[in-house]
Amino acid sequence: MSVSERPVPRPGVLDIETYQPGHSHAPGAAKVYKLSSNETPLGPSPKAVEAYRAAAASLQHYPDGGATALREAIGRTFSLDPARIVCGAGSDDLLNLLAQAYLTAGDEAIITTHSFLVYSNVTLAAAGKPVVASERAYTTDVDAILKALTPRTRIVFIANPNNPTGTYIPFAEVRRLHAALSPRTLLVLDAAYAEYVRRNDYEAGIELTAMSENVVMTRTFSKIYGLAALRLGWMYAPAHVIDVMNRIRGPFNVNTPANAAGIAALGDAAHVEKSIEHNARWLSWLAEEIGKLGLTVTPSVANFLLIHFPKKPGRSAKDADAFLLKRGLVLRRLEPYQLPDALRLTVGTEEANRLVAAALGEFVAREAAHA
Repeated sequence: MSVSERPVPRPGVLDIETYQPGHSHAPGAAKVYKLSSNETPLGPSPKAVEAYRAAAASLQHYPDGGATALREAIGRTFSLDPARIVCGAGSDDLLNLLAQAYLTAGDEAIITTHSFLVYSNVTLAAAGKPVVASERAYTTDVDAILKALTPRTRIVFIANPNNPTGTYIPFAEVRRLHAALSPRTLLVLDAAYAEYVRRNDYEAGIELTAMSENVVMTRTFSKIYGLAALRLGWMYAPAHVIDVMNRIRGPFNVNTPANAAGIAALGDAAHVEKSIEHNARWLSWLAEEIGKLGLTVTPSVANFLLIHFPKKPGRSAKDADAFLLKRGLVLRRLEPYQLPDALRLTVGTEEANRLVAAALGEFVAREAAHA
């Protein structure tokens, strides 16, 4: 059968590069330290694990289709109206639904040069056109986004903080961007790493979303709450957007164990604070120690660092990655993000952090000796 005689996907689908998650294996290493996926080294709250296990007693029943108890728990935690919250199988699920709902063939969605790959993928899957706005010092540039706006712009995706760079823009800049958008253009604020940020000029997007008809904020339980395996996320949005999302999402898109674990995780504020404190300590320690080696580190407010390497043979990011893998240290290669000369390092346990700093020191010293 020829290609013309079989089903054909909509335009844009075959332009999508299959998403490649961070590696989790280091062949030959006695012990593996996975520092490639921005997972919390402290794991989930014990209360969340207990709730997850308890949910196993009722697996024969369908979940609550509206994730009612979870939305109420989110509302209590963040002082939000549960009616303006929708939950999904990770924030990726919600980003995809937004694209499907608000993009048609030829519509444009603005992303930034080194932004999360999912934004481009969901745009293409909806037959839309990703428009790339340049960044400044690996940071979202509002002026570049404003220049990229056209009458076809329907969505602007902003990760704040951004993955994989770890940078952020002050909320005054977010407001400036929003003020320049058409009322028919949706501003999507992806705040997956918001809990880690310790900056007085940062805000995740709750206030702007509350006061606007064209702003939504997405959040995740995969990072600081340690529930990545369960795929759980949520969105705060205007009532009319919530109505649209509830019409097109799967009727049981959040499973019962995820619901239960999410509620319990929200209720363990002490565990969250412990995770924040651990990250604050070791993020700065890693940045300082790696900087002493002569490697450039992009300042980060999240739970990971972007480390830049020379383009010289033997000293490149690819060489460093191979060197670290032999020692069981798995970092994230960033070619898909147009950052072939950098590696992303997740803040890990104290043991992992000290090992990776020492290994990078050994790598730099070895290559310097060979120069």
